[in-house]
Amino acid sequence: MDYTDIQPLLNTYHRRLAATDLRFKRYLHGQIDWGVRLLGIKGARGVGKTTLLLQHIKETFENIDDAFYVSLDNLWFQNHRAEDLVEFLYTHGVMHIFFDEVHKYGNWSTFIKNIYDNYPGLSIVYTGSVMLAIDNSKGDLSRRQSLHTLHGLSFREYLEYEGILELPPLTLEDVFRKHTNYAMDVVSRIKVLKYFEKYLDGGYYPYYKEAGKDYLMRIAEVAQLVMDSDIPAVEETITYATRQKIKKLLMVVAENVPLEPNINKLSASLESTRDQTLKMLYWLDRAALLNLLTDKEKDYKHLTGPKKIYLDNTNLMNALGSKVSTGTRRETFFANQVGAVASLLMPKQGDFLANGRYLFEVGGAQKTFDQIADLPDSYLAIDNVEIGNGNRIPLWLFGCLY
Repeated sequence: MDYTDIQPLLNTYHRRLAATDLRFKRYLHGQIDWGVRLLGIKGARGVGKTTLLLQHIKETFENIDDAFYVSLDNLWFQNHRAEDLVEFLYTHGVMHIFFDEVHKYGNWSTFIKNIYDNYPGLSIVYTGSVMLAIDNSKGDLSRRQSLHTLHGLSFREYLEYEGILELPPLTLEDVFRKHTNYAMDVVSRIKVLKYFEKYLDGGYYPYYKEAGKDYLMRIAEVAQLVMDSDIPAVEETITYATRQKIKKLLMVVAENVPLEPNINKLSASLESTRDQTLKMLYWLDRAALLNLLTDKEKDYKHLTGPKKIYLDNTNLMNALGSKVSTGTRRETFFANQVGAVASLLMPKQGDFLANGRYLFEVGGAQKTFDQIADLPDSYLAIDNVEIGNGNRIPLWLFGCLY
């Protein structure tokens, strides 16, 4: 192998880097320790993983050819091995390699483990599907790496991305303690509810800007690609028939959200077994297309029937033609944003239990504490209000957690 062999990859790398904008960076950019030798970033398709890598390269390396970026779904790998590419780059002084779409490469975890072990000093960063079960991978990467998950845009990030307002992120505990002062500051500068509506309709995936009027169609196409390509790439035993059932299942949920499923009836409608239906639900959950609410911590080894099923985010609801009721949209937003920073369970009373402690009811401006009266650590997440008080917190403010 020589430079003429890898020229197509170099051309792609240089073109993509030249087109990378540094003005807006995702929340995860500043949280990552880029100095670790093995770094994994997983996330749903379209949330900005590739941009994250390229921004880091562009602002870090004075000589960009001291690093190398490549997507492992490139057609170049149909007749070349990634192992040979690494050997060539390493022996020619490249000590920082960035692999995109790693789940598209056969036995990817063993490949990453081997190059980590066999090339001393080589720094490896990779991105992959949000479905990657890193802890259970054949290469056993869990002991070697630092792993992060990138979510879609929060409402706070959307405001910054649009050039409207820059705000510091809040922890869940910050929300409880100082939501009134935070909200008063925001409301003094912008009409926050107007922008919140726009975000719920079309601001979760960063590509909404380039997609324009085709944004919702693009979301539907990406969802299809996830089911046709990403899920089978991770769950390699999936057949064509199973892929069709997964698509039908997603649309059944989309037309009935929030779905409180009867798994046996759902299985019958899909002409599937109960176990297979549960597997498909959890695949869609891991792929960030569905959000399963359970009454116990999720265990992907021992699947239990979810108590309620949402689509992952409100933009996805619009794209898949869901009957978007106001109440469902509120709960979907809350589950998506709070679920990115805390564990969520289905409580016996109320709508959501966060981190095993904090109880939430989600509703409109007239919502009362009747359903969770006298329960400790209970809060209302209230829509259509700019500023809350006490344990009544504006719903939009839960979009400022990352």
